[in-house]
Amino acid sequence: MDVQHVVITASHPLALPVGVTLDRYIMHRQTAFPYATGELSQLLRDIALAGKIIHREVNRAGLIDLTGGMGVQNVQGESQQKLDMIANIRFKRALTNGGEACAIISEEEEDIIYTGNNNGKYVVAMDPLDGSSNIDVNVSIGTIFSIYRRITPIGSEPTMADFLQGGRRQVAAGYILYGSSTIMVYTTGHSANGFTYDASLGEYILSHPDIHSPANGQIYSCNDGNIDGYEDGVRDYLTSCRRNQYTARYIGSLVADFHRNLLKGGIYLYPPTKKNKEGKLRLLYEAFPLAFLAEMAGCLATSGHQAVLDIKPTSLHQRTPLYIGSPVMVDNLVSLLK
Repeated sequence: MDVQHVVITASHPLALPVGVTLDRYIMHRQTAFPYATGELSQLLRDIALAGKIIHREVNRAGLIDLTGGMGVQNVQGESQQKLDMIANIRFKRALTNGGEACAIISEEEEDIIYTGNNNGKYVVAMDPLDGSSNIDVNVSIGTIFSIYRRITPIGSEPTMADFLQGGRRQVAAGYILYGSSTIMVYTTGHSANGFTYDASLGEYILSHPDIHSPANGQIYSCNDGNIDGYEDGVRDYLTSCRRNQYTARYIGSLVADFHRNLLKGGIYLYPPTKKNKEGKLRLLYEAFPLAFLAEMAGCLATSGHQAVLDIKPTSLHQRTPLYIGSPVMVDNLVSLLK
């Protein structure tokens, strides 16, 4: 299942009805392509399994003292939460035991994580639990993931080059949102599809087939507290949003803000500031995967000066500004930045 850009419609042979399980959906998509050998399908199942485990941990966090901080900082200089570490361990374990990922990079760890599966064909970049500081107040949080086919020889130890291929070399990407319901949204380059987790069945069920985001919207998501540090074009755009009486919605969890705007139409802004001149979001495991999925759903993602997927990665924890969402809104913003 490599990236093949085709259009999926209700009459297309790849289309499946709402209510089909994730496993059956993955199997159907695999059998539709004779060149698919199953490794990527298994890797997606491994990620989905880890998501089920995190769903369980999140839903009982307050009962077993999993909320709050660890009292230490991660490689990003951010306070590490208890659930950050738990999610990191769960995903590492699932991907290692699954055998298809030869290496992983995570927001929570400085260096490449070697799984020992040197015959694995894929590498995974992930933010195990984005927005985890919100768990204390019952606000939605999420997991973001990105998958590449390795470029180093099968059987050898993976290297940095496997992760620095660029956003357009992703073969799959997506997120899992843990909120009022848990939903996994992903793409393999064909379309973007969402699966809601039914805990009573232990299954993800297709609930949002072939997601197409509205071309325009009236929601903008931005940390207004940093406005004095934004460049003039961003401030001008935010002023125009207010004049047009757009709705301001900012949760502070990237996955949650992105998911709402994806479905309803809107734009998410995380501009550079005087303090963070390169932006704050990580390119490989936040911006790249969401930009890849966004483009499959008809959205745009830009750093303000180029498409996010065209940025050349140079390091594992590289940062970038991010403006992502409905294409009309993103274009209007970019015109002001120029």
